[in-house]
Amino acid sequence: MANIQLDKKMVEYAVYGGAVLGGGGGGWIEEGLQIGRLAVDIGQPVLLTADEVQDEDLLVTVSLVGAPAAKDAYLKPIHYSKALEILAQKIGKPIQGIITNENGAGTTVNGWFQSAITGIPVVDIPCNGRAHPTGSMGSMNLSEQEEYISHQAAVGGKGSNYMELSISGSLDKASTLIRKASVEAGGLLAVARNPITAAYAKANGAAGAIQQAIEVGQALLSHTGEAAIDAVVQKLGGKVVTEGLVTDFTLETTGGFDVGTVTINDAYEMTFWNEYMTIEKNGERFGTFPDLIMTLDARTAEPIVSAAIQKGQQIAVIAVPKEHLILSSTMRNEKLMKPVEEIIKKSILEYSF
Repeated sequence: MANIQLDKKMVEYAVYGGAVLGGGGGGWIEEGLQIGRLAVDIGQPVLLTADEVQDEDLLVTVSLVGAPAAKDAYLKPIHYSKALEILAQKIGKPIQGIITNENGAGTTVNGWFQSAITGIPVVDIPCNGRAHPTGSMGSMNLSEQEEYISHQAAVGGKGSNYMELSISGSLDKASTLIRKASVEAGGLLAVARNPITAAYAKANGAAGAIQQAIEVGQALLSHTGEAAIDAVVQKLGGKVVTEGLVTDFTLETTGGFDVGTVTINDAYEMTFWNEYMTIEKNGERFGTFPDLIMTLDARTAEPIVSAAIQKGQQIAVIAVPKEHLILSSTMRNEKLMKPVEEIIKKSILEYSF
């Protein structure tokens, strides 16, 4: 693929493939389809490959920050474009490309609407080829650049919860403040952030991961039911870990995140921090973040994000080794992985490194 004219079929593939690569997070299918279809209705968003941009080109990340299950979350398309506009004014430099922070049902198509209305191309170098919980994980190890100043703009909410803001500072501080602001806005913000050169993105991002999402979505939607699940597993080089009934489910929205557990057939336990972090049975680990762990409806193969799990559902759980994914350099950063252990109260580092 090269210089891809994005259309409604591409939207469908990208959203459903992104939902799989979201690993339980990355937004909702309905919202991804809505914003993606709107983008191709009002303009002609274009996807460029990594080799189609110059190393010195300035790229900006667009993302959603917050908890998908938050009851008061409110975003409109204008919020996406407003955040980009605020950031462009802040940095005072022309932006040559837009990149998304991750793959997910809502996030794989991040930037398509902004591209449609501005003419700035989307570049296929996501900050990560799978979804992840923290802003730092989606910042291509800029957290390790001591002199780097993170510029971020965020817009979202309605009524008294509405806010638009811009922040400049260290990456960790700026990301933490944006996350806290998402709580005050009702749970979700559209964010534009972290201007970088294309050369830096090529070295640290997940070049080609949007195309991978499109291919996974095409595999999923070209089949039905169990055959669709098998097609996805084959495409990604993964496996079906288990299939069965959700016998227990807990979810708490705290600090701008969805945190909880899923139990299948009273045997397999999964943990999630927005995204699925672990799956195990009787102490045997079958997948550990950043491996991809994902739930799909066992009958229809519809991807199900962690926040949409319910007791009594019949689901299939797939796992894909991290080596088969297109991942950012952040997924090899132990410092960024350590907080996962503190949230889910399970070991991560010994399985991931």
